[in-house]
Amino acid sequence: MITNESDKLTRVIVCSPSTEYFNVSNQKAHNITQLADQGKAKNQHDNLKYILKAFGCEVIDVTELVGHPNSIFTRDTSLCTPLGYIKLRMGLTTRRGEETWIENILKSLGEPKAGEIEPPGAVEGGDVILAGSVAFLGLSQRTNKEGVKQLSNLLTTMNYEIRLANVPSPFLHIGGAMSMIGKNKILCCEGIFSDAFLQGFEKIEIPNGSFIGGNVICLGNNEVVADASNDESITKLRMAGIKVHAIDLSEFVKGTGGPSCLILPVDRG
Repeated sequence: MITNESDKLTRVIVCSPSTEYFNVSNQKAHNITQLADQGKAKNQHDNLKYILKAFGCEVIDVTELVGHPNSIFTRDTSLCTPLGYIKLRMGLTTRRGEETWIENILKSLGEPKAGEIEPPGAVEGGDVILAGSVAFLGLSQRTNKEGVKQLSNLLTTMNYEIRLANVPSPFLHIGGAMSMIGKNKILCCEGIFSDAFLQGFEKIEIPNGSFIGGNVICLGNNEVVADASNDESITKLRMAGIKVHAIDLSEFVKGTGGPSCLILPVDRG
């Protein structure tokens, strides 16, 4: 299971784009800014899976949910914790149903359930970052106060200290503005979070530009995956001695997703 998102990534759920991600009749309803190029998107996703597997991570590749182009962004559906998975509830109404789809997959893997978010609460996985004894939560356009309340209650029973921040535009989730990159080390965009919010953590700060500027996949062992367009993030991470796998994920940025949005971490450590 997951205690800290800086621990070595050992098992993830991904969803390769096949048909649904390219079959979007109402882009606004699905929050997709541009239709992706099918060939490029498949190649980019294959590159990501190759890096994950080469690192030693087990990659569970599931089939897209029919009628859900955003089902390729598996992170938002569930949260794996030290006591089992928490079934989340999407803030974007066109994504509802993906939570049960992933829950059935987690059940098939033998994963225990630790709770779920009930209506009218909404929490998407991109608004939750587990960092050892701290759980960073984002209050965003996708995660509401009732959802935060329910999730906080669940995580408090696991002895997490809850730290909550408002997520400003242009970020969709807290995960667009910050990511774990080491046990007590965070990559974050400047001017978004207070010193108190990040107290006890070392920061690598980058300019507040792209809505995925702070979004990387922490593989563990001082390695991360970043979108190749995030030049300043990549430069600062490498200057800090972190190995960066910089890959083109531009076809998923069109769907308002960054690297971490494309994986649901199931096990770390």
